[in-house]
Amino acid sequence: MSDFTLTGRHVAMIFGGAFTVIIGVNIALAVNAVKTFPGLETKNSYVASQSFEADRAAQEALGWQVSSDFDGDFLVLRFDSDAGPVQPVITRAVLGRATVASEDREPVFAWDGAAYVAHVPGLDRGKWDLRLEAQAEDGTMFRRRFEMEHRP
Repeated sequence: MSDFTLTGRHVAMIFGGAFTVIIGVNIALAVNAVKTFPGLETKNSYVASQSFEADRAAQEALGWQVSSDFDGDFLVLRFDSDAGPVQPVITRAVLGRATVASEDREPVFAWDGAAYVAHVPGLDRGKWDLRLEAQAEDGTMFRRRFEMEHRP
């Protein structure tokens, strides 16, 4: 048998060590959560919700079928309607990861006669989001987020 005796001092040190580990892990997770927080989608969700249904109905009334995909180092964005390709004004486009804002970039789109194309070199493999805002000829705003997989 061992001559070791578990004393109150040992129990207090074990107890203190366990809580130190727990607090340390909590601090590390909290710091990581704050560092990777991409930001708010909207400043005031109540105010944004007041016009949501009307905005959605106006957007759907445009009758556009919109698609986005990667073609090598290029991002291709197509706006189609029953009459053929549509060329709205792109007011804002942000390509980034869903969880981290540090990789966000604003692609510069050029119209090629059938679709918008943007050169986006150096993208890592994986999931990317395109947050898009475009304006129709009649002033109707079109907003959508596309989730895409990049496989270089």
